[in-house]
Amino acid sequence: MPRIILSLCLGFISSSPLAQPAESDTGLSPADNKLSQSETAIAAADKDPRLPLRQLRLFTQVFEQIRQGYVEEVTDTELLENAIAGLLTELDPHSVYLNEESYGDLEESSSGEYGGLGLEVATEDGVIRVVSPIDDSPAAKAGVQAGDLIVKMNDHPVRGMSLQKAIEKMRGEKGTPIKLTVFREGEDSTIDINVVRDIISVSAVRSRLLEPSYGYVRVAQFQRNSGADFVAALEELKEGSEEQTLKGLVIDLRNNPGGLVPASVEIADALLDSGTIVYTEGRLPSANHSFEATEGDMLEGVPVVLLVNGGSASASEIVAGALQDHGRAAILGTQSFGKGSVQTVVPLGDGRAIKLTTARYFTPNGRSIQAEGIVPDISVERAEIRPYNIPERVREADLEGHLETADTDNDKTKDGDANTKEDLTADNQLYEALNLLKGFYLLGNK
Repeated sequence: MPRIILSLCLGFISSSPLAQPAESDTGLSPADNKLSQSETAIAAADKDPRLPLRQLRLFTQVFEQIRQGYVEEVTDTELLENAIAGLLTELDPHSVYLNEESYGDLEESSSGEYGGLGLEVATEDGVIRVVSPIDDSPAAKAGVQAGDLIVKMNDHPVRGMSLQKAIEKMRGEKGTPIKLTVFREGEDSTIDINVVRDIISVSAVRSRLLEPSYGYVRVAQFQRNSGADFVAALEELKEGSEEQTLKGLVIDLRNNPGGLVPASVEIADALLDSGTIVYTEGRLPSANHSFEATEGDMLEGVPVVLLVNGGSASASEIVAGALQDHGRAAILGTQSFGKGSVQTVVPLGDGRAIKLTTARYFTPNGRSIQAEGIVPDISVERAEIRPYNIPERVREADLEGHLETADTDNDKTKDGDANTKEDLTADNQLYEALNLLKGFYLLGNK
């Protein structure tokens, strides 16, 4: 029996089973069926007054005109598959028909390894918009940025191209090149970017200490194992903070386009002790879900700052919304992407499937962020930090005959030791997040 899969994704993020199997169509009817598909539809319309008979007859006319008069021969199967694709693409930017190849690509994406550029994309005004490049991917290294509008691929315009077709063109074997022509806000003309495809092996979760007692976890994508990897990262940070108590944590969801709902729930649950994480509402009972936090906050209330930007979408916004509504984290950065819809992947048989928008999701306080996004608690635009050159001043240690430092028993390395500090001047948002955590710690200990 086919699976029904729930996902929150942009471009080509995969999905994970969340519901019981359900019956679905087994696929397209055989081309040699004596009664054509269009005739079958009209016969059904005659029996069911709810079906638009006039439009079905119009479809039949168009179908026959294309089959008989199009400049090149087109098979009935091709025409019907194009018709199915059209049914979905006209609904919203995220509902698509998945043929055998694209459905296989989706499954590959969920495992975190596939051949391509490493881009998450969506449609916008007839062109392809970059939601975010994946960390360390060929696209990111070549200079593709979140917000870029792809107007050409290998000098061929993409206007009017379906999202699925665009993704297929960007996928390919390792070592093969592609030229992307992009429009970037603030630039007077388009930019040509040459990218060489590679095997995209996404490391979804990475962690390190910014300074002793202050941790950092980067979640680049929500994959099948992202929740477990996040929990493991927290455990490692707690154990590796040089035998000091963890005083604060930065979670970086910038340019994270989303992915699997269960992974986002697991990550939020790791930091919440109780309450709703996210709930979904749709027309069908199977589209209505509520996800609740289990008892136990892994960090036991340690301050958390969560970074977001315009490339943070879908599952990223689930985590940000949950932690914001529960007051568990301060959200810092810029307004998120604003994708608050849920896609269900329904296999059709023969290696085909549809990805259909079936619900909206809501934060614990009942907020829908569709087309709105998560507004950060503290707005910090990405900027370059340059130190102000101040003439060198004389210090006490420079004075002749100054007293030596008194002997103390405190020989341990301090948080402010220049040898242990990470240089954060290249990332002002992360710099501000760390300073905010220090402020939380100082205020909490007064």
